[in-house]
Amino acid sequence: MSDSFSFARTLAIVIKEFQQMLRDRLTFAMAIGVPIMQLVLFGYAINTDPKGLPTALVAYDNGPLSRSLVAAIQNTGYFRITAQPASEAEAERLLELGEVQFVIAIPPDFSRRVVRGENPAVLVAVDATDPSAASNAIAALGPLSTQALAHDLTGPLASLRPREAPFELRIHRRYNPEGLTRYNIVPGLIGTILTMTMVMLTSLAMTRERERGTLENLLATPVRPFEVMVGKIAPYVIIGYVQLAVILLAAALLFEVPMVGSLTLLMGVIGLFMLANLGVGFTFSTLARNQLQAMQMTFFFFLPSMLLSGFMFPFRGMPMWAQWLGEALPLTHFLRAVRAIMLKGAGLGEIASNLWPMALFLLLAGALALKRYRQTLD
Repeated sequence: MSDSFSFARTLAIVIKEFQQMLRDRLTFAMAIGVPIMQLVLFGYAINTDPKGLPTALVAYDNGPLSRSLVAAIQNTGYFRITAQPASEAEAERLLELGEVQFVIAIPPDFSRRVVRGENPAVLVAVDATDPSAASNAIAALGPLSTQALAHDLTGPLASLRPREAPFELRIHRRYNPEGLTRYNIVPGLIGTILTMTMVMLTSLAMTRERERGTLENLLATPVRPFEVMVGKIAPYVIIGYVQLAVILLAAALLFEVPMVGSLTLLMGVIGLFMLANLGVGFTFSTLARNQLQAMQMTFFFFLPSMLLSGFMFPFRGMPMWAQWLGEALPLTHFLRAVRAIMLKGAGLGEIASNLWPMALFLLLAGALALKRYRQTLD
């Protein structure tokens, strides 16, 4: 054999690798699909400056100055009035449930006090559990106190225009008064870490059995598919709770994230979430032929979960089609539930709307996993 470099031999190896790559259709599809998915998600779905945020308006004063203020707030583009409750208590309830991002309350004597030069206060309450979602909208409110009524303060009222501001905007950041990012990030890390580890570990478990040749021994036993599924999942549920204990201790001791709600309810929600992800991992294990494919499938599921759930970027800043995709992911509903429990002290009734989508996802993933596992048995 010649020791000199041979282009022909190298070309033969290149052709062989391409042929082997094309035979592994899943790996080839992942190599093409993942970059396309990243391009679409980052190019179209990700938006760090959300606008049209749902807002509840409580207007006790319907005078012309009040209407001008509301029009100025809407013209910023950041606020979309979706509810006009009769009282501040009803509006606060909508804020607690997460149905609105802002509550604007105009006092009953707003117009009269502006005319008198008494500098009335307008309350703006913000759901600050995700500071990045509301920061630009809050910044847009700054100039309004001096500019919103500029067209109205003319003629006899022109003397009010040189004032620093004819009214005051009092911004109250609910559930996160200091706007600390870690109050949003640390609870979100619970979901992202559990998503990655639960799906990956479970998908590798069955695939490893197949690669090592021990799956045949398992199939020779009288164990039924559902029993195999439960037996494979149960150890990882325990591992998940161990991870959870570490994260919660770090959240309390290192990051000082408050725990306002029920710890028992939080444990139940996390258990449901882990089961949903374990069902996905078990399904992947029946589809993958080796551990590399299982890892690729895990990444293909984890990437949109992380980007479309509202963990890294504001959920309401995404286009509608991306929000629809995000609503189908269990991580989206888990993040809302865990933040509501930890930061708002929400109970079962307040988070019920986020529990049933996770339960439905679990049923669908479990049914698909069992169906695929029976086909594997055949």
